[in-house]
Amino acid sequence: MEQVILVDETDSETGVMEKMEAHEKAVLHRAFSVFIFNNNGEMLMQRRAITKYHSGGLWTNTCCSHPRPGEETITAASRRLQEELGFSTLIQKQFSFIYQAEFENGLTEYEFDHVFTGYYDGPILANPEEVAEFAYWPMHKVQSLVQTQPELFTAWFHIAFPKIMDWWQQNSIS
Repeated sequence: MEQVILVDETDSETGVMEKMEAHEKAVLHRAFSVFIFNNNGEMLMQRRAITKYHSGGLWTNTCCSHPRPGEETITAASRRLQEELGFSTLIQKQFSFIYQAEFENGLTEYEFDHVFTGYYDGPILANPEEVAEFAYWPMHKVQSLVQTQPELFTAWFHIAFPKIMDWWQQNSIS
């Protein structure tokens, strides 16, 4: 049974709860989102597997999940990058935010989301149980699609993307 770390609005731990129960009861818990860029400044996007418990088939950032009880958030982010996309790279925390989104299946994401970035240009070995497809997209393409076809993207991506776009414009290597 997978557990998540419950937190308050300052990210202080308040307990643990089974993951699905936390999403059914809309309890604030710790999460992370990873945004990987290549040396051309393009963002590695993934389309979530259709079988995911929510937001299946939608495009989103490189990977996201929850740290396990007792696990550092950056360690969890690196672990999930390897589990979902089959590679490791140096990542750094950039910012965090709280968001809440309700889904048609009755689940609610209420997360204190830590955002990490990194760079990678090597092979990708996506886990088909997690990832339906992936691609590096130029930031202008992501921005255009988010505006013209918002239904293609996850709820948290809509909140995180403007923040990561600001970060990217200040830190772009291309």
